[in-house]
Amino acid sequence: MRIVRTIIIILLLSRTSPLLAADDLLDAGRAATIDYMLERAVSQGLIGGGVVMVGNSQGITYTASRGRTGSAPEAPALNERTLFDIASLTKVIATAPAIMKLLEEGRITLLDPLTRWFPEFEGTDGEEVTILNLLTHTSGFNDVAISTVDPIKTAIHKIALQKSGRLPGGRFLYADINFILLSELVQRASGVSLDRYCMENFYGPLGMGETMFLPPHELTGSIAPTLGTSNELLTGIVQDENARHLGGVAGHAGLFSSASDLSRFAMMILNDGKLYGKRVLSERVLAQMTAPYFYSNGSVVRGLGWDMNSPYSSPRGSYFSEMSFGHTGYSGSSIWIDPQRDMFVILLTVRFNFRDIRHINRLRSDISTIAASVFSHAMNTTGVPENM
Repeated sequence: MRIVRTIIIILLLSRTSPLLAADDLLDAGRAATIDYMLERAVSQGLIGGGVVMVGNSQGITYTASRGRTGSAPEAPALNERTLFDIASLTKVIATAPAIMKLLEEGRITLLDPLTRWFPEFEGTDGEEVTILNLLTHTSGFNDVAISTVDPIKTAIHKIALQKSGRLPGGRFLYADINFILLSELVQRASGVSLDRYCMENFYGPLGMGETMFLPPHELTGSIAPTLGTSNELLTGIVQDENARHLGGVAGHAGLFSSASDLSRFAMMILNDGKLYGKRVLSERVLAQMTAPYFYSNGSVVRGLGWDMNSPYSSPRGSYFSEMSFGHTGYSGSSIWIDPQRDMFVILLTVRFNFRDIRHINRLRSDISTIAASVFSHAMNTTGVPENM
């Protein structure tokens, strides 16, 4: 953290220097700080490469990238159009928005009991669970290993046998199974699969042509690799084993996207549910999705799908507001959005070191801290951004 603080102080002091134009100093500071963090993470072996993108409601303000899609010298360099397995970002870029769209369409309510859509839970400890509990990880369900044979059916059977001993809604317990069930709920409530529902309602209208489940083989050269369970390189195949057993389309993982496409999604959120004149979520539903919900005696704050303040909030950094929100992904991805400061930070990495959790979280935090110190804007009372 000392290095980050030193860099920020140098940046702030350099703004007053008469030797260079203010824009030149700002550009130099951007390159010298965030680029440095990426280079350092690569040189230390924490990541094989990565892409950082910073933006606001109007567009992109900064990008940086290091590394290649493979170890060969001729492998394409990583850039803002490279596809990454975004792992648990699937929860907030696909599943949670799909659920909120169903809510907007009047097909579901947040207080629907699980048994309305999953009669398999009648007479079990899961009877009291609601859609809201699934979205906020307060169902009390624990993760299960998913079979390759009838994966959804067997998963539901395993969950139904769980005995939590607590009423849902009070304690936060992060579990992928909540969003696996939500993905199946999208199918049951809409009649179409999660990938098709998201393509028709979000990715198509927003022009997110690089966001998809099950990327075709011809895109392999433009996809960043991940490590499989036996340390083999996977390219275009979801890293998460349960997602693979579910056929590659799952509510908790499986989505591939680029920094460029994720920036469009973040801009849509910062523009109250629309982008370039195309509305994909109503302001009311978007506000509901990103409002704070307090759990575990107030120590954990979650949105609907989104993280706000929890043990997983490292991308929040030091300067994002209390109303900011985001998510991380096991593959090395993260996104954090702050409507109050009108900005977002996206980090996508080729993560090969999965033991050093502390340093990957520090990287996420430091990049957000630096980005917020340079690029963020406070919002005045009229809702118009003004420079900090």
